[in-house]
Amino acid sequence: MGLALAQRLALPEMVGRLLAGRGVEADGAAHFLAPTLRALLPDPSCLADMDKAAARLADAVRRGETVGIFGDYDVDGACASAVLAGFLRALGCIVHTHVPDRILEGYGPNPGALDGLVARGATLLACVDCGTAAPEALAHVAGRAEVIVLDHHKCEGMPPPVLAVVNPNRLDCGSGLGASCAATVAFLCAVATSRLLRKEGFFARTGRPEPDLLRLLDLVALATVCDVMPLTGLNRALVVQGLKVMGRRDRIGLQALLDVAQVKEGPSAFTCGFALGPRINAGGRISEADLGLRLLLSDDPVEARQLAERLDAVNRRRQTVEAGILDRAMEMAAAQRDAGHAVLLLSGTEWHPGVVGIVAGRVRERFNRPSFVAAIGEDGIAKGSARSVPGLDLGVAVIAAKQNGLLSTGGGHAMAAGFSLPRDGLERFHAFLDDRLAAARALPAASALMVEGVVNVEAATVELARDVERMAPFGQANEEPLLVLPRARVVRSDRIGREGNTLRLIVEGEGGRGRLKVLLFRANDNPLTPALEQRGGAPLHLAGWLRAESWNGVETASFFLQDAAPA
Repeated sequence: MGLALAQRLALPEMVGRLLAGRGVEADGAAHFLAPTLRALLPDPSCLADMDKAAARLADAVRRGETVGIFGDYDVDGACASAVLAGFLRALGCIVHTHVPDRILEGYGPNPGALDGLVARGATLLACVDCGTAAPEALAHVAGRAEVIVLDHHKCEGMPPPVLAVVNPNRLDCGSGLGASCAATVAFLCAVATSRLLRKEGFFARTGRPEPDLLRLLDLVALATVCDVMPLTGLNRALVVQGLKVMGRRDRIGLQALLDVAQVKEGPSAFTCGFALGPRINAGGRISEADLGLRLLLSDDPVEARQLAERLDAVNRRRQTVEAGILDRAMEMAAAQRDAGHAVLLLSGTEWHPGVVGIVAGRVRERFNRPSFVAAIGEDGIAKGSARSVPGLDLGVAVIAAKQNGLLSTGGGHAMAAGFSLPRDGLERFHAFLDDRLAAARALPAASALMVEGVVNVEAATVELARDVERMAPFGQANEEPLLVLPRARVVRSDRIGREGNTLRLIVEGEGGRGRLKVLLFRANDNPLTPALEQRGGAPLHLAGWLRAESWNGVETASFFLQDAAPA
């Protein structure tokens, strides 16, 4: 099968085998390697309440209404808000936005913020990346403004009684789009609204140009990657096309952030997840919650540069705050693992609530267990975030805990969730999670390395790296292929980067055949480092990712190390 794919697509046999190993069949291979929205974009009307939402937004456009957008404080919330705000402003609506302060307001709509949007003239409110679990807050504006919700978080019971709740994870939604992020839902809503206006002749009648919806795909791609949505099917097409849009650098805010992050090559899913996403998230974590949204909506290069630099500085501060918590969290996690817990639930009174999600992700990576991390405030309330491992749905578990009266608030999706509860309820919540996610006890102490191929050092070329890259974008459900360099010997090693925390090696293959650069990040606390720095030592099997890099116009192959073992 792999050889047949390789021959049919004119690819190296290894790449054909990689595709076959992921279940890609000959008839679908072309769509996998070059996915198009023409083939994969669904009719937005397949989503429950989408036609209601589109009709109301179209009416707001006709009337030139003022619309208030309430978004979440993460990347998906910022991108979804920017998609809807940019679309409506292009059609003549006045749009006001609000992103809640994580500490002062918490997650989701609150009466004070909704009152503020109504006071500014909003007759229609749109909650994006939130709202499904906030019927009480949304009822607060009944009779003063109509409400639509564009969300994707798991839904417990009936949706709130507002004009429209567009959420592919509603229990009564048969769209099959449950793996979509909120920015995708907002984009599909823009498609449906634009289609409705076109059908009734709005653009021809008014002379207003029809919005170029494809220009919004850079935001959809960024949100899809950063919200850890599976990069298959529709999501894959949205990210592939969105990265092309991002590569044109037409959006002034993202252009500024790419420059500040020193991204010189064309953007990739890696760029979104490790360069752009953390900086946009930083504002909502430990600074002004709307910094990221303001950057994404900015049309002033000077303002955009200032906002990008502020986000970069805040992100560095966030890294310092995170480091102050991480060591203690790792100690607590090890103790809980040794005590036999299926789930790790960690909390601290001096922990910053803005970084608990990142810490949960780090703990999950280290121990391969669903990880819940909470900051306990002076009021005795523990507010936290959770990260899961593939196959264990956190959103369902957290909603079940809330339905059982164990949580004050809670919700999320399969891989990430948020929650809050009184401090004295943590022990009962932990016991519930241990029971609900008991399957985690069978997981290995560390996530298994899924090696997909073996390549000799001399064969690890730029050409092979580029061929493997055709399987990108890489991410959830389409991981970058992990390859093994057999019997490689270190012939040179040195430290580079800030604080010498990156180890750069030159390795050669068996019998001295071929040489290749190998990079190990976070080398200072990696147990592999001492063995790797022994030049001329015993040969090693190296596991990692082969990538092509360009520097000063010269393209070379590099191997990004994940693990090593004696040969």
